[in-house]
Amino acid sequence: MNNYFSYDPRLKIRLPLLKKDWEMYSISFQNSILAEWEQIRGSIPDRIKELEEEINKKQAVLNQEENFTHSCILNEEIANLASIINDLWIWFRMTQDITSAKSHS
Repeated sequence: MNNYFSYDPRLKIRLPLLKKDWEMYSISFQNSILAEWEQIRGSIPDRIKELEEEINKKQAVLNQEENFTHSCILNEEIANLASIINDLWIWFRMTQDITSAKSHS
């Protein structure tokens, strides 16, 4: 399955890397990919929790920060972490979209 997933250093998880349309894979191969993805997907809430804790720490520092330039840097870091969380939630919902689309076929 390593050929069908690629590590994303920004998100710090492996993401699907499919070289052809989903329907082009056999049902058994789709199930293998989904099983692997479910293991990866299961780690996403923990990753989000880590990022939220990091945001909370940065916000606590920001609340005490008096240097405008440093405040701007902290705000940018917080925004970047929030963006990662948003992308992780999108990926977390990915399987729900695939399986619901399959059940409607």
